[in-house]
Amino acid sequence: MRAFIFPGQGSQAVGMGKALADASAAAREVFQEVDEALGQHLFRLMTEGPETDLTLTENAQPAIMANAIATLRVLEKEGGVSLADKADFVAGHSLGEYTALCAAGAIDLSTTARLLKLRGQAMQAAVPVGEGAMAALLGADLVKAQAIADAAADGDVCAVANDNDPSQVVISGAKAAIDRAIGLAKEHGAKRAVLLPVSAPFHCPMMQPAADAMEAALADVGIRTPLVPVYANVTASPVQDPDTIRTLLVEQVTGMVRWRESVAAMFDAGVTDFAELGGKVLGAMVKRIAPDAAVTSVVTMDDIEALAKAL
Repeated sequence: MRAFIFPGQGSQAVGMGKALADASAAAREVFQEVDEALGQHLFRLMTEGPETDLTLTENAQPAIMANAIATLRVLEKEGGVSLADKADFVAGHSLGEYTALCAAGAIDLSTTARLLKLRGQAMQAAVPVGEGAMAALLGADLVKAQAIADAAADGDVCAVANDNDPSQVVISGAKAAIDRAIGLAKEHGAKRAVLLPVSAPFHCPMMQPAADAMEAALADVGIRTPLVPVYANVTASPVQDPDTIRTLLVEQVTGMVRWRESVAAMFDAGVTDFAELGGKVLGAMVKRIAPDAAVTSVVTMDDIEALAKAL
């Protein structure tokens, strides 16, 4: 069994998508449709920068999605690969869940782009800059990370945001609490704690205003039954019911990304092959979660051609 997986924030880089667009009309069509949906030259920003603008949450989220969907479309149209035939499940990390839903036909591309633009804006606006922060706890599992978060809270929000893999968990919350957590990390068994270069404390209760905004936006969105089940971040279980998908996307804004559990659940369900489309971050996590799984990261035209032959 096989899963197609899609990366989250942090996978953006100036120049992304350019080689694909130069080589494939299918990729160019994706980038043009996203530009038109957003009413902005996002693809120019992706290929030319500046990096400071591309890194802004409201730009990074639709850009990462567009690059991954372009990769998939090239695989489908030029590689002759059908997602419905070759993937048993799809999943994505945080914003990548929207990409997965788009890939599986649950939400159309233009709508996905607009939702992610809004999501990025709402997440950025939810907490004033400087009041929130996130930190990666390296060499810490979920139990250690939760203990660190609990010890550091002291009345402030301090929550586990991303359970990425057995050796990396991200915490999120008030800046003062995250600073305390970094100071406490080693005595609670983490190897080290690293403050992340993010502009808001994602996936914690401080994001409730963004969750409210996404609830309002998603209420008007037509969601279809995906071609294959989607593993949801907040439940680490497969979902296909459109109303459930809508609810879980709202919960995801403030909830923990249960990536480690999602990958483990897919592996336990029989998935032996994971193909990451549009990035090279999730593949390493998958290998740490399920060492016996085969992992392919698909970014370039050569990667796409190799995967098409392998499938």
